[in-house]
Amino acid sequence: MGPIAKWLASAALAGCLVVTWNARHSAAQQRTRIIMTRLYTGLDGLSYSEDIEMKVLPTAATSPTAVPTESAETVKVTGVQFRRQAPGYVNDWHTAPRRQYVITLNGRSEVEFSGGQKVLYVPGKVVLAEDLTGKGHITRVIGTEDYISVTIPLATK
Repeated sequence: MGPIAKWLASAALAGCLVVTWNARHSAAQQRTRIIMTRLYTGLDGLSYSEDIEMKVLPTAATSPTAVPTESAETVKVTGVQFRRQAPGYVNDWHTAPRRQYVITLNGRSEVEFSGGQKVLYVPGKVVLAEDLTGKGHITRVIGTEDYISVTIPLATK
């Protein structure tokens, strides 16, 4: 291989390394998205779900050396309730009793909709239940662990 070919090969290798490093560096700087599953009633009276990314904005630093943080808007609530449901628990077709967040802390459950779609609830899953009318959904605790969740009713405006 001649000197020009060696130089071109070295330049190409260096370029690949820079591109790879930039891609990894950019990926490391991306923040984890906060995804919430919203349950809602469609015009047909059936319940559906959609995943929504929460909008967060930078929060003011508490000190010059504080690590940057982000927060979603504050939501008014009326209380908080912790629930434990045993494996095998089933709540047949029902609607949400009110607009509320449901956050899974332990165990697994699934919610089934009219079309057969199922959404798995695992620890860390955030749900906004807004399907207040219509046919609703079925909730089942699956697996061998108790399902533990926190329910946070939203205040009416």
